[in-house]
Amino acid sequence: MTMAPPYPYSGPEALQVPIERALRAVVDPELALSIVDVGLVYGVTLRDGKVHVSLTMTSVACPVADMILDDVEAALDGAVPADMAIEVKLVWQPPWSAERMSAEGKAFMGW
Repeated sequence: MTMAPPYPYSGPEALQVPIERALRAVVDPELALSIVDVGLVYGVTLRDGKVHVSLTMTSVACPVADMILDDVEAALDGAVPADMAIEVKLVWQPPWSAERMSAEGKAFMGW
């Protein structure tokens, strides 16, 4: 049995770990931390042959948002079956806050 990811996940258990590994490989270049540890991943749902990922940024003015979105799509492309479409959606609700960071992320930031 796999451990629950730090974000809502709905989909086949067989893809949960590969998807989480792919998302953990994406780094927020401003913080030098995985987007999972920063708490930017709001949820992952697999349905209708598509991976739906909801992400946020630490601020609306994030200068690297497009790069992170592209990196997520590229990382997932190697983690899910080739016939599965990938949809990465940027959301702003609820707003990101430092409480979303993992314990590792907070320790890295010295909090």
